[in-house]
Amino acid sequence: MAQKNRYIKWGLTVFCVVAAILLFYDTLFGHQVLQKFIRQFSGAVRPVLYGAFMAYLLVPVVDFFERQFCSIQAVKKAVQTGKAAMAVRALSILLTWVVIGVLLYLLASVLLPELYKSVLQLVSNAETYYWTISDWVQHLLETNPTLETWVAAQMDGIYADISHWVKTDILPQAQILMLALSGGVFSVVGFFGDLLVGIIVSVYFLATKERCCAYAKKVIYGLFSLENVKWILRGAGKVDRIFSGFVRGKLLDSLIIGILCFFGCSILDFPYTPLVSVTVGVTNVIPFFGPFLGAIPSTFLILLVSPIKALYFVIFILALQQLDGNVIGPKILGDKTGLSSLWVIVAILVGGSFFGIPGMFFGVPVCACLYSAANFLVETRLHAKHLPVDAESYGPEKHPAQEQEPK
Repeated sequence: MAQKNRYIKWGLTVFCVVAAILLFYDTLFGHQVLQKFIRQFSGAVRPVLYGAFMAYLLVPVVDFFERQFCSIQAVKKAVQTGKAAMAVRALSILLTWVVIGVLLYLLASVLLPELYKSVLQLVSNAETYYWTISDWVQHLLETNPTLETWVAAQMDGIYADISHWVKTDILPQAQILMLALSGGVFSVVGFFGDLLVGIIVSVYFLATKERCCAYAKKVIYGLFSLENVKWILRGAGKVDRIFSGFVRGKLLDSLIIGILCFFGCSILDFPYTPLVSVTVGVTNVIPFFGPFLGAIPSTFLILLVSPIKALYFVIFILALQQLDGNVIGPKILGDKTGLSSLWVIVAILVGGSFFGIPGMFFGVPVCACLYSAANFLVETRLHAKHLPVDAESYGPEKHPAQEQEPK
């Protein structure tokens, strides 16, 4: 029997190795079956992922409503007897989505019309802004002949490159471009369809969140030893604290900053207030670089209308970011990630280079999880060697290993 099991293990090993080689060859030189399957599978489960993400964000809101209901003595007694638990959960989920619906309605009825007016005003004044910029550039070149010569040479080269690009690339592929545009319309419709299905899936996840957690723990206990289960659950809890604190906190922080920017710009009578506020609030989601990404184009937009108001806007944004960095952010986020500023910048740059804007946002909590895991492993090894874990003990002219040796 033991010999038979050994043959089965060897057969499975050979099969996995051959399958891995074939997949590797197909990925590089074949029909890329694995990539096509992954794309097809990811498209199929995308609504489920949307629903899981929305449910993950809304769990604290549902728990808040449940606590409020359970604070009522009669409801609490009914929940303890198991008669009204599902009714309280259903009512909490319903109130959560009602609150979200009200917020979206306020957003659509108050902000979107003003945002539409700002965009319409920007488009109608585009020609005026063009001539304003043209006058600035012309005045700058007239006062700097050397710069004018250099810019003229560069413009000639750019014009030649654009003409070649239009003749060789744009015109032959106009049909492909039209197909891409029509495909973009279908992709937007598909996105909203997936979002609608995701909302339904999120309701299921919120209604059965304890059962989902129980099934996940059951799988972990079934696949791993009891010693490893302890560390896996501990690591999962750490990841949940980092992601939940950062993602929910950063979204709430950006919403508050966007609202404060809207009221501040309205009071100071800045042009394009809705457009500027949305830009500042959305880009604030990106850590560290977000305030700059939102402030620079907004400042340039206001500069086209009034240079003095652009200066006031820069001062206002600096004050708003100081308020966010010293008061609002620490109150909401605290030290959820535990990363230094250097590692935050590295996480944003690496995440953005691979996954764009979502990578810049999620790169920070992912890096925080990896940093926490690496720090735990290092400290565990140091404890095993009876060495200190604080970094100050390893400064210049310090040798902890020698200090631990008996005299």
